[in-house]
Amino acid sequence: QAETTFVPRRGGMGESWEPVDAAAVPFLPPNASCWVPSLAPQDILYRGVLRRKLRAGKSGAALDFAKQLGHFFVDHPEDAFGSLGRLLHKNFYLGNSKLRVSVRPGVTIPSPTPPLADASPNLCLLFSPQREARGSTIRMTALMEEINRLEARRGCPRQHLASRLRWFSHLCRDWLFEVPLGLLADCVHEELLLQWAGLLFDDSPTGGALAWLPPEDTGARTGRLVYPGGQAMNHLYFQDVVLEELPHARGSPAQFELNGRIRQVAAARVDGEDFVGVRSDYHCGVWRVPGRAGAAPTALQVIRTCVPASCLTVSPHLPGELAVCTQSGAIYLWSVETGLQRLRHDPQTMFFRDPSSWRWSDFTAHPRVLSCADRTGLQCLDARAPERCHFDLFKVGEEAGCQQGERVVLPMYLGRAHPSQHLVTTQFSMYVLDERLPQVPMLKWAHMMKAPPLFAHLTPGGPGRSHKVLLGASPTQELLLLQYRGEKWGSGGGGRSACQLAGPPQKLHSIAGCLQHLPAQLPHRHRLLQQRLGAPAAGLAAALQEDGPRESLLVFQLSEAGDVFCQRLTHKAARPPAPTSGNEGTAAPGSSPLFDAPASSPPGLGMPSPATALRYRRWLKALSKGYGEPPRHAWPPTLSQKRLFTRKELEAPAGASALHEQARQRLRQAMREGGRIQRWDPPAPQPPALPEPAEGPDPLSARLTAAWSGDWCQWWEERTSFNMAQRQRALRERRRRQKRARGRRSLSASFTSSLTYQSELSELSDGAPPPLSPGCPAVLPREGSPPGGTPPASPAPHEEALLSSQSLRCRGIPKERRKTLRDYLAVWAEGPPEPPEPPGSQASQLCIPSSQSQLSSASQPRRKRPRMGF
Repeated sequence: QAETTFVPRRGGMGESWEPVDAAAVPFLPPNASCWVPSLAPQDILYRGVLRRKLRAGKSGAALDFAKQLGHFFVDHPEDAFGSLGRLLHKNFYLGNSKLRVSVRPGVTIPSPTPPLADASPNLCLLFSPQREARGSTIRMTALMEEINRLEARRGCPRQHLASRLRWFSHLCRDWLFEVPLGLLADCVHEELLLQWAGLLFDDSPTGGALAWLPPEDTGARTGRLVYPGGQAMNHLYFQDVVLEELPHARGSPAQFELNGRIRQVAAARVDGEDFVGVRSDYHCGVWRVPGRAGAAPTALQVIRTCVPASCLTVSPHLPGELAVCTQSGAIYLWSVETGLQRLRHDPQTMFFRDPSSWRWSDFTAHPRVLSCADRTGLQCLDARAPERCHFDLFKVGEEAGCQQGERVVLPMYLGRAHPSQHLVTTQFSMYVLDERLPQVPMLKWAHMMKAPPLFAHLTPGGPGRSHKVLLGASPTQELLLLQYRGEKWGSGGGGRSACQLAGPPQKLHSIAGCLQHLPAQLPHRHRLLQQRLGAPAAGLAAALQEDGPRESLLVFQLSEAGDVFCQRLTHKAARPPAPTSGNEGTAAPGSSPLFDAPASSPPGLGMPSPATALRYRRWLKALSKGYGEPPRHAWPPTLSQKRLFTRKELEAPAGASALHEQARQRLRQAMREGGRIQRWDPPAPQPPALPEPAEGPDPLSARLTAAWSGDWCQWWEERTSFNMAQRQRALRERRRRQKRARGRRSLSASFTSSLTYQSELSELSDGAPPPLSPGCPAVLPREGSPPGGTPPASPAPHEEALLSSQSLRCRGIPKERRKTLRDYLAVWAEGPPEPPEPPGSQASQLCIPSSQSQLSSASQPRRKRPRMGF
């Protein structure tokens, strides 16, 4: 008897699979379809002020019912107003001018409805055809203008509904619509609820629409990929694939056109032949593909369902057997030879109430026993006695550590890894179950993916190797690689150890991650490319390639736009064991692989290889051709001028200019020849005559006149010379006054001397000439040249009165301070600015006297300072 050993559920050593490229690589050319982006929440929800008002005090979303109803009226006018529109189109006038009727012999346009003359024969002579037409025709110009005005003010918070539109809607509410408005509103509201439920969680792509058919020979380097394509994703393709360093397609694929969008593709190999099941909303089909290379697939049978199908799986035991589930709660066993056998029909869920109509079924270790699943759990039932023979395999609420609101998302039979094991994923965790121990999970792992995993693929490992399980999410394109080891069997056939997770999970590249490696695009092209690459995932498949000791895992990904990408993982040496924690059923937030970058890569992996970059460029070039220019017509497009201009605008003005006549002639010539209106150059305007300068212009006028005539440099030279001469004369005059005043010094002579010296230094430093114009040399006045300006004006009489001794004594200023005040005010009263520093000896002559005066005053014996008041 074997000894019982206890092993942890996770923490063992796992195989290391490292990506070869920096991102997913395009495997096939882009799907030849004008892909429409998926529905977004802002498409069907209220936005702006109205949304905040509707959501006040509520927690739910506000569906934009009026907007969708308006879209129906605009996009499908024939369905909305078809019959009455054809009956009443003669009675509604949509023109801009006044209503006029042209009467021809036997023809009156517009023709009136039953005339008023039939009711009053005596008035027949009083009514002309024009009056009859005007009496039966309504001019809708004002209403159309109101509608256009509202369309222009779309999104304005102060937009108000016009009274004219409100009156018209009340009058036409009961008779204008083709479909009764109440019935149409109910249908639109029901569709909005379905669309919103699909935005919250869409389970239609569960299982994935991508399948890999491995070669019959294990060492062969070819295989076959089954995927949907086309504009409506209703074409089924069987493409031969060559497994090389960078896998590529070989030859043209076998193609089948189906009646509906392909939702799921499932495959299984039985007796050397592959059976492929395809599910759409209301049709299911099965194909047989021979195992030999190059063999053409054969369509076997197609069934139609009255309720949308939610599941289709292929039996790994018997050829031509499949399991089908519908949203009505029916489960069928479908055999190509015997047809359909209904095993169960229950619209209610199995263990507790849940509003979801999703159902799933798969096969088990016994060919006649099937597993049935809904959001609440799994049951196994015998196809020979389905009503009596069944048992519970998994219940959501009875599992330890189950979270509130947890539901079953995807079950899958793991028969290629172990004949009795099943995989069950929820929006929070993944479980590995065993039929021999019902309701006791062998493994549990909190995958911590942002979206529930809708796709799963199993790659079984050999003896002593781990099994690889790939989990994929649809809206976020998440891809997760999990490894676990199955049971180890002893020599006597008894189980020696249970299942165990091998190492932490590993995050793989998504399709949207290759955007940064594509060539740079224009902004609008970049947005289109971002939408295309960010489309929700639609399928997942993997192929194991063994080339001697080298082993690679190719992962294929399919998007809702029909694009197929792949990435290669290479097998490296085993990684060291990860530390285990006390709670094995949950994981810390930091341990989730989704919070880290994708799998560790060798150095220098940030840039794609040359072969990968070439494939990126080719894929982008093919995609750009799909977004090419619209088809051009053989004839030039025409546009009526009545839509562009009114009659008054087209009329020639009374006094048209020569340029206006020339423009009209060219316009008529272009319209006559059917060409383009090219730009013509009007005659160059002559510059206005040079204005005559007035007598004694001011400095600004003189400068503008010189700039206008081109004599700017000469004006600058004259202005600079005038300033220099004027400053020199002002400085000489000030020094002359200072010398005369030196003989009569007061108590503040030293203060006056130092103040004069400092002011002279600052004025000389600040009096540098302004920067000269580039290209104009500095011209300084010659020594002895007459000054170009007039001498400074003498002080005004009122200023002299203010500086007189009598006025200063009246103001209370002491006698010893009056001279200081006069000198200080004389310095600041100088009108012209200080002169710049002249070159050569002239500069030294200007600076030396003040220095000498300062030195002479400093060398004189200092007088004793008298005390104040004596």
